[in-house]
Amino acid sequence: MAPSGEHRHYWRTNLRYLAILLTIWFAVSFGCGILFVDQLNHYRIGGAKLGFWFAQQGSIYVFVVLIFVYVYLMNRLDARYGVGE
Repeated sequence: MAPSGEHRHYWRTNLRYLAILLTIWFAVSFGCGILFVDQLNHYRIGGAKLGFWFAQQGSIYVFVVLIFVYVYLMNRLDARYGVGE
């Protein structure tokens, strides 16, 4: 049985959310923790250089926030399409 148009749109939207959130996480963890570390190390947060902070803690915090954002977005998407657990 082929998936309906609504089913395809639901999963396309879900994959778009995943792509956007994972891109943000990659940009923060790889970009701020590796690529732009020298520029960010001119600033300090909690006594640590900002580039070091992103590499050690900041990317983890961003990842946890993105998990909550994903849950929020998926709950809205599930409600829109009447998908329940």
